[in-house]
Amino acid sequence: MGITFHCEHCGKKIEAPDNAGGKWGKCPRCHNKLYIPGPDTGEDLKLAPIDEKAEAKQKKLMAETYEITRDILLEREVPNAPDGTAAPASKISDDELTKNIISYLRQMADGKLDEAQETADMIVPCGPRAVEVLDRIALSEIPEPELADVPLQVLSSMIRNLRTRIS
Repeated sequence: MGITFHCEHCGKKIEAPDNAGGKWGKCPRCHNKLYIPGPDTGEDLKLAPIDEKAEAKQKKLMAETYEITRDILLEREVPNAPDGTAAPASKISDDELTKNIISYLRQMADGKLDEAQETADMIVPCGPRAVEVLDRIALSEIPEPELADVPLQVLSSMIRNLRTRIS
């Protein structure tokens, strides 16, 4: 009688002899390797009943997994927040961001490079908001009190470097 099936790669209808069932062969059109199914015995397979409780549990677990994955992807963590916990970048207030930027500039001016690196890691995820704060500091005629002793050229250079890192 022969086995009739379709190539899973190109869709060509293929006829194979009964003794080829359960073996591997090549499609005559696309030459891709394919599995030749066993001969059709004409018997109907009876499906097992679906367990509604198991299906509902599976659906609930998949929904929870989706929600958790979405939350993780949307949340941008900032390492080493001032209180020692990680905080999402979007949750840092403008005041806190300004304090972090001033702290970073002070740390750089004092040569505390490791601390400045940690502070910069909290600033960079804030992106455009941080650039706005940097621009305000750079354009201010009166420097922040914490930065008053830093020469203007040095301060401008540190602001430019942080701005470049954020962009």
